[in-house]
Amino acid sequence: MVRLGIVVSEFNYDVTRIMLEKALSHASFLGVEVGIIVKVPGTFDSPYAVAELVKRGDIDAVVVLGAVVKGETGHDEVVAHQAARKILDLGVEHGKPVSLGVIGPGASRLQAAERAEEYAARAVESAVKMARRLARLRGIGEGATREVVE
Repeated sequence: MVRLGIVVSEFNYDVTRIMLEKALSHASFLGVEVGIIVKVPGTFDSPYAVAELVKRGDIDAVVVLGAVVKGETGHDEVVAHQAARKILDLGVEHGKPVSLGVIGPGASRLQAAERAEEYAARAVESAVKMARRLARLRGIGEGATREVVE
């Protein structure tokens, strides 16, 4: 069974609360367990929690949930791009899938609210698929020919 960790931003919590609820219900629908939920102040802070979760033996994949809403400056772009880059790096470095369920940059509050459930479900789906596929890939012996991992 796949065991997920979820990192969720408290910033824009009116949106991320909906995302967390959907992520939990979708994980249940897929028959996977959510072992740990870590709330972080904002999306930019999520790599700290991801770094801890990917080290754990009882977590197979991590889902990051956040909403980076467009303001009057380009700050949303800095936050979203830097967080996404570090989140990906941590997953690859530790060999564990980390899915990006972060809305933005460039999204309005209304757009974020409209996309909350879809982004959360897709992030859970991605983390679960990658955890299962990596487990299968690691089980294929060297020298195998034309294996398809799906």
